[in-house]
Amino acid sequence: MNDVKFYLNAADEKMQEAVMFLDDSLAHIRAGKANVKILDSIRVDYYGTQSPISNVANVSTPDQRTIAIMPWEKNMFRVIEKAIIDSNIGIMPESNGEVIRLNIPPLTEERRKQLVKDSKNEAEKARVSVRNARREAIEGLKKAIKEGMSEDVSKDGEGEVQKIHDKYMKKIDELFAAKEKEILTV
Repeated sequence: MNDVKFYLNAADEKMQEAVMFLDDSLAHIRAGKANVKILDSIRVDYYGTQSPISNVANVSTPDQRTIAIMPWEKNMFRVIEKAIIDSNIGIMPESNGEVIRLNIPPLTEERRKQLVKDSKNEAEKARVSVRNARREAIEGLKKAIKEGMSEDVSKDGEGEVQKIHDKYMKKIDELFAAKEKEILTV
């Protein structure tokens, strides 16, 4: 039975990583609402070290359409603004000397459809990863039969792998449905 747990735990871990990666990927897709995670990929030069904006400034969302960035040091204003302009988020920063504001424009219908398509692609990648983890676990269990595991134990293990697979597929569907609703909500 210990062998079965090895395969189940490995499959569960891989499936969980796929779902976590999907969650992170979907968080970076801009849905028309202000979300500070869209700034996570932007790095600024902070005394010779490439640091995320959140490490050199206070980042908040005062309302649904605005991200406010308050640098901790005055000399970081230009650096942060330049990094945002050079990034691929497509939003022009506005500064008043104390706060850098990013106004999130409302999405067009075509853009919403494209974002839903992008989200669907990310969800499908996660589904493929979960299926691959299931396949690897089942193949491992079948090889274990040749190494002395009983067929009944192996079949029970395959059933457990399928249950784990179904649980993570449901999570993927829930994450995608929530993101789709967020994108399509005007």
